[in-house]
Amino acid sequence: MTSDSAKLLLIMSNPNPINKDTSGLDEVFDTVEETAAKVVPETNKLHLKKTGNDVDKDYEYTRGNLYSLIDKGQEAVNGALDLAMSSDHPRAYEVAGQLIKNVGDVADKLMALQKDKKAIKEESAKKVVTNNALFVGSTADLQKMLKQASKKKDK
Repeated sequence: MTSDSAKLLLIMSNPNPINKDTSGLDEVFDTVEETAAKVVPETNKLHLKKTGNDVDKDYEYTRGNLYSLIDKGQEAVNGALDLAMSSDHPRAYEVAGQLIKNVGDVADKLMALQKDKKAIKEESAKKVVTNNALFVGSTADLQKMLKQASKKKDK
C-alpha cells in the first residue's frame, strides 16, 4: 500500500477518534507535536487616579465617538427611511423608528457627557476650608481680646 492509502485506511478504521487512542497518528502522518512555552505577560497595575489631562482626553475621545455614532446613525436612518418608503412594509418603518430613537438617545448621551465633565471640573475645583478657631483661656481674657479688637476696628 502506498502511504496515502495507509493514511486513508487508518482514518476509516477509526470512525470516532474522540474515544479511541490516537497516539500513533503522529507517526503515520509524519507530524510532530510541538508545545511552545507559554509566556505569561506581566500584568501592569491599573492606576485609577485621574489627572485633569486624563479627564480631558477621555472626554474628547468619548465626544468623538458619540459624534461618529450620531453621523452613522443618521446615515442608517436615511437608508432605512428610503427602504421603508420604497417597500411600504410595516417592519421597515418599525426599524426606522427604532433607529431614530437610538440616534436621539446618543444625542442625549452627548449632552449628559457635557454635564458630567462640568461636574468633574467643579468637583476638582472645590477647595475645602476648615476653620476651627478655638480659644483657650478665661472669659476675662476673651473680653479683653474682644475690646482690643473693637478698638482697632474703630480707629
